[in-house]
Amino acid sequence: MAAPGLELLYSSVRRELTVPQDALVCFVHWELVVHGYGCLGTGDRPEPNEEKSELLPCGWNEDKELYTLRYRSADDTCDILLKAIMVENTMIINAMDPKLEQVVDLTLTVADYIDGESLGSFNRVFKQYDELSSRFFETIISPFTRPKAKPKAEEARRERRNPRDSDRRRIPPWTPQTIVQPHRNDPLGPFAAGGADLDPFGGRTGGMIVDPLRSGMPRADFDPSVGIPGRLPRGAVPPGARFDPFGPPGSSNPGPDPDHLPPPGYDDMFM
Repeated sequence: MAAPGLELLYSSVRRELTVPQDALVCFVHWELVVHGYGCLGTGDRPEPNEEKSELLPCGWNEDKELYTLRYRSADDTCDILLKAIMVENTMIINAMDPKLEQVVDLTLTVADYIDGESLGSFNRVFKQYDELSSRFFETIISPFTRPKAKPKAEEARRERRNPRDSDRRRIPPWTPQTIVQPHRNDPLGPFAAGGADLDPFGGRTGGMIVDPLRSGMPRADFDPSVGIPGRLPRGAVPPGARFDPFGPPGSSNPGPDPDHLPPPGYDDMFM
């Protein structure tokens, strides 16, 4: 059992130990001292000119049913009022910070951790030391352990290294978004056929039906948006819109007529 200082503390109060719970309270006191707390005295109310001590105060075990001890942390930021209450063979340890009104408690069966027949022998009196120490720390010590504040010099040094990040009110500079150009497929690629119909919003032109005005065939300049005399008023076709010329038979067409194109397989006798 590695417990530096516990044997000295136990030896200093060995003659005062008369019941097993006395030894358990002695262990609880040592755990608090190891974690930076000093004992101020007994009772609920503080007394004038109190000083922190690693020793148990006089009269600490006068009441075998209720032990009341007061502690203060090394940096004077936390006070603990500790009470150990005996209920038959069980000890209920209650700890409270009067400033924060934070309360924690731990219930222990005395016989599980103290050998009542060996109060005079330090080497045999404590049982399951590691388990007892772990339970006490997790339940009693840990809730009162506050994170230490960072030194002001360290914070100032960090702000000097990166002053812009230290100002939370600073508005970050505006960064324009990069415009990504749409992907253009190669019109001569092996899978480009039918792409305009499969992806009408892909930025391609053309489709399954040839647009006479955009077929690439030689033709006279013609703008359907200006209208066709006698057949189509001016403005009937929006500028740039697809337009298939139409009219009665024999009329002069400004471009190739899709209706004049022979249907697929027209020369197949089996069609």
